[in-house]
Amino acid sequence: MIYLHNLPTNQVTKIKLTAIIDTALCVGAGGSDGSLSDKPIVRNAQGQLIIPASQLKGRLRHECEKIARGLGWEIFESPKAETLCPTEEQLRERVNIESLNFYQLDGYRGYHCLISQIFGNPILPSRVVVDDLICEIPREDFSEVIRPGVTINRRRGTAEEKKLYFLETSPANNQLEFIGEIHLLPDCPAYAKALILAGLRHIHALGGSKSAGLGWLSWKELETLPQDDPAWEMLIPEAKS
Repeated sequence: MIYLHNLPTNQVTKIKLTAIIDTALCVGAGGSDGSLSDKPIVRNAQGQLIIPASQLKGRLRHECEKIARGLGWEIFESPKAETLCPTEEQLRERVNIESLNFYQLDGYRGYHCLISQIFGNPILPSRVVVDDLICEIPREDFSEVIRPGVTINRRRGTAEEKKLYFLETSPANNQLEFIGEIHLLPDCPAYAKALILAGLRHIHALGGSKSAGLGWLSWKELETLPQDDPAWEMLIPEAKS
């Protein structure tokens, strides 16, 4: 017989996210969605505006890679599997022999860097699950916002002939809130939360046309780890060797 009070507690750690869009958001969808624009904004099945989890996770991985490299970790390069999952011969040229054990995991062949142990690679599954960030305001409460654009010839610095296009964006300067969570699975490394929170603070814009001022954001009440949290020391390479 199974007793509910004897079942193990949920070991998944959650990081709550609320992104406030300070300008207008432009995350393009693949279909037309009945919009007059050439690039309609992406929505979920309920018609709500979203920031796709794949975009947030990819950007977060990139920022975490930059932080880890700055701390002195050897980070394996993506997207090629040959460089993301190097052989022992390739790794010996880049790290100390004493440090090889850190790049190995029980049950998985090969070597896996600090970032791959969190976000995964062709061999190792991801230890984090990222939600779509959803704006909970109903679609009918938004008016369609179409923004014109033109392709610039980089060599001449002038507008290209017949290259006018239209983008659909969220309403500008409305401080829209997009809510979601990041789930750290039970086998996620202990240092993952500290690195992810640091990486999130390096993300200041998402979506397309960021150089034109679209998609700039700020994080609302993002969790802060105390300075004496042991996870910070685990991010120092000397503490691992």
